[in-house]
Amino acid sequence: MSFGERLSEFWNNVQYTLFPRLEEDLGELTSDHKKLIAILELIRIEDFIPCTRFNQGRPVKERKAIARACIAKIALKFQYTKQLINHLKVDKQLRVICGLDAFKKIPSESTFSRAFKEFTDSRLPEKVHQALIKEAYKNQIIGHVVIDSTPLEVREKHAKKESAKKRNKIKNEKRKNRKLGELNRREKQLKETDLNKMIQDLPNSCDKGMKKSAQGYTLIWKGYKLHAAVDDHCIPLAAIITSASLNDCEAAIPLVAKTNNVVTNFYDLMDAAYDHPEIKEYSISLGHIPLIDKCPHSSAQKVEKEKEKERKNFLNFQTAEDKRYKERLPKERFNAVYKDYNGGRNIIYRGHAKVSCHAMFGILTVAASMLINLVQ
Repeated sequence: MSFGERLSEFWNNVQYTLFPRLEEDLGELTSDHKKLIAILELIRIEDFIPCTRFNQGRPVKERKAIARACIAKIALKFQYTKQLINHLKVDKQLRVICGLDAFKKIPSESTFSRAFKEFTDSRLPEKVHQALIKEAYKNQIIGHVVIDSTPLEVREKHAKKESAKKRNKIKNEKRKNRKLGELNRREKQLKETDLNKMIQDLPNSCDKGMKKSAQGYTLIWKGYKLHAAVDDHCIPLAAIITSASLNDCEAAIPLVAKTNNVVTNFYDLMDAAYDHPEIKEYSISLGHIPLIDKCPHSSAQKVEKEKEKERKNFLNFQTAEDKRYKERLPKERFNAVYKDYNGGRNIIYRGHAKVSCHAMFGILTVAASMLINLVQ
């Protein structure tokens, strides 16, 4: 059965069987309730909760219900857990959808916090997301995978920046090491075969980042950076959260490797920040074709690049690579959808682990929503 057929069969079961049964028991469902039900049925996050008691002695069923409620928090756009709990108290339909109706009372905010810590330690949303993408793209080939990053602003205190004297000392040491033949991070990643070691080598502390927007404006923020790989349908395939100051190119190889573990694709599309020979070599080694915008390294190269662009526009000439490179639009759309509707703005958690868990809950919700949109 093909990818589209499996999705169509799932949607028909939900729309014509599940929704009518629930409406018989609970009354008419709102559009938000139906959207949440479809997302929860598609990802089945409760199947990934281990069947053992936790250290606090809480029943497993409660943790399963809280995991579903965490998805509801993202899908219904609640910023705080307290807002979700207050809504659960007055919305019987939402309680039943999350599986909390069987309990005498709604779990407290501290119980939600402890459960979230457990989900963070077990990397629950990341595992569910990888399983969802593997199942959805089983025996399928993707045309383009777009790789880019976006800022994640947090309220956490950032790490103190080194003094100018210390920064110069670090730069001089790096120059000496390069002369002695020491490999840079991308070269080390090229020789590394363990994906976990690649990701662990990336810095993940909260600090300040700076990058140029698509309009050419300089953006400075405090927090982290989300590196994501997105397909032509705006579905996130893999993600890595790092320090805000990390250069995009240093997370490219781990992200390509992580994407390659769950899907098969032809082209890797990246902007000029990823124009490095190591990234191209790694992409080719996986059987992909890297389409990376050229990065000018001097003012003369920059002028020549602009002139070449003008000549092509004047002749109305486009190469096949130019046409495929324009397929990068889904990444910008993903950034907007994730930040505006799935918890990407105003992140209140602190620490890389919890921020990553919150971000992955949002990415999981985006992936499920976009898959459902394909058949609606």
